[in-house]
This record gives sequence, C-alpha cells and structure tokens, in this order.
Amino acid sequence: MSLKQRMVASEIHFGRFDKYYASSREVKLCPPQIHLACVKTNFKQTVTKACSQNCVERCLHHLQRCLFYSSWEKFSNFKNKGKRGWILCPNKSSMSSLTRLAPLEAVLFDVDGTLCDSDPLHYYALREMLQQIGFNGGAPITEEYFIETFSGKHSDDTALIVFPGDLERGLKFVEDKEDMFRRVAADQLNPLKGLDKVRKWVENHGLKRAAVTNAPRANAELMISKLGLLDFFDAVIIGDECEHAKPHPDPYLKALEVLKASKDHAFVFEDSVSGIKAGVAAGMPVIGLATRNPEHLLMEAKPAFLIKDYEDPKLWAALEELDKAGAR
Repeated sequence: MSLKQRMVASEIHFGRFDKYYASSREVKLCPPQIHLACVKTNFKQTVTKACSQNCVERCLHHLQRCLFYSSWEKFSNFKNKGKRGWILCPNKSSMSSLTRLAPLEAVLFDVDGTLCDSDPLHYYALREMLQQIGFNGGAPITEEYFIETFSGKHSDDTALIVFPGDLERGLKFVEDKEDMFRRVAADQLNPLKGLDKVRKWVENHGLKRAAVTNAPRANAELMISKLGLLDFFDAVIIGDECEHAKPHPDPYLKALEVLKASKDHAFVFEDSVSGIKAGVAAGMPVIGLATRNPEHLLMEAKPAFLIKDYEDPKLWAALEELDKAGAR
C-alpha cells in the first residue's frame, strides 16, 4: 500500500485551545482509512473546534489507548494544507503480527510490573534506602525520577547510579534494597488485573511458558510463589544467570532454548523499555503493559502494541485473531 493510499484528509482547522481529545464517537474505521476529528467537549455536547498540529498529535496519542490498532507511523508526514491536514492511518501490522505466530507454541512473561504491579514496592524500598545514605542531598526521590532512572534496570546499572565508580559498594546497596523489597512484598504483592484470565488462556491452549526477569532469583521466586504461579511456569530465567541481562536478548533466547520453542511461534509480555527491547531483539512480538512506565517511552522500544492490563479488549481481540489463524 502506497504512502498516498495510507493518508486520509481530515478537516483540521488551526487555532489554540487548552484541552482536546479524540472522541471514539468521532472515529470511524473504514480500512484502509481512518477518519479523525479533533474535538473539544463539555458535558452537554461534542463539537469540532479549531486546533493546532500539537492537538492532532495528542489525538493520535489518545487513539493509541482507544482503538484496536495502537502502533502509529511517525507523524513527520503531517502537512499543513491551510485548513486541512493529512493524518497517517494506523499500522494494522501491529495487531496482525500475532497471527503470523500460528500455531503458537509458547508465551514468555516478565515478572516485575508484568505479573504484578510491584514498582510501587520497589519505589518505596529504594526511596527509603537512598535517604539513609544521603542520596539526592537526603531528599526523597520522586516516583517520576524512580521510573526514569531505576525502573527495569539491571542491578549493575542501579549500583553505578547510586555509587558511580564503586560497583562493589553499589551492589551491596542493591542487595540490601532487595532484602527490604522482599520483606514488603511478602505482605503487599497483588497480581495484575486479569492475570488469572490470561493464565487460564495459556493453560487451555497447552502452551509452554517461562518467566524471564532481570530480578534476583530470590525476588522472582518470591513473587511467583505469592502469585500462585509456581506450577504454572515451565522455567524461570534470570538475567544475571545469562551472559547478558536485558536489554540484551540473551534471557529470552535462553528461555526459548530451555522450552525448545521457536521465536517464530512465541510472544512476550513486558512492561519496561529494557524488557521490550530484549524481546524485540530476540525476534519476537512483544505486548507491552503500560503498568507504570510512560507510554511514549514504551512505544519507542517498538512493542507490537500496548495494553493497560490483561483485561484490555485489545489483547483479547488479538488473541481471538490468533486463534482463528491457528484454526485455518
């Protein structure tokens, strides 16, 4: 399909307003076209208003959450044509990338943030430990700083952020922080919404499955146990036990080797940039979970698409299409 065919004229008038969103009622899918209207809404009515290019970008970002398709081509081809704008259609291959996996053999899961929303517990433990050593002048780090700087990082990276140039001291700090995390997690860990539903889907399809994580083995085994998944996983792969941890593909490649599964018939669930990059580098489609990390950062790692949790309709629509492909 040519670029011209994938572009559709949309009535976009230029001006400035404070808040916009793309109403699902204003979006109609007529493959291969999508007609987009930018709207400003109050409780009484929905009307099309003037907007700017930035507004269109916001609309596209919002549509990633709302539509069946969630991987968008770059906005660089937007052209100001006076009172009209050109908007690229969504890339359907993001969802159909799962259908090429049929017959599916295996599903691979990250642990932290993917099986459970553990980041708040990691944030609490790290914040307390960093204050004890006077990091950041003794001021508590913010959750935003935690997400940008520490979330999804390998232990060595965390160690060197806290103690630059002193890996040994940094790793001792990380070990103590993980001890604190395990104490907190033992009482406060909960599964991600819809996890039981996807677990049953995997089991009912007789698929191989592995947990693949950069977390220490003690953390991974505690979380898997607390979530009641000890008998679910066929293997637990730890980044530190591979030649390279995520974002390198080694942990996912090792999981495929242990499961005796092909990358051409497997996909990954991940919630971090480094994890998504690892799965993509291993040659598999990755379904990104927007648990805590900013969606725009996750999208830069090139997941097949993003979901909010395991009850997200986008996930089940994709799995239904995968089932249909496998039945052909």
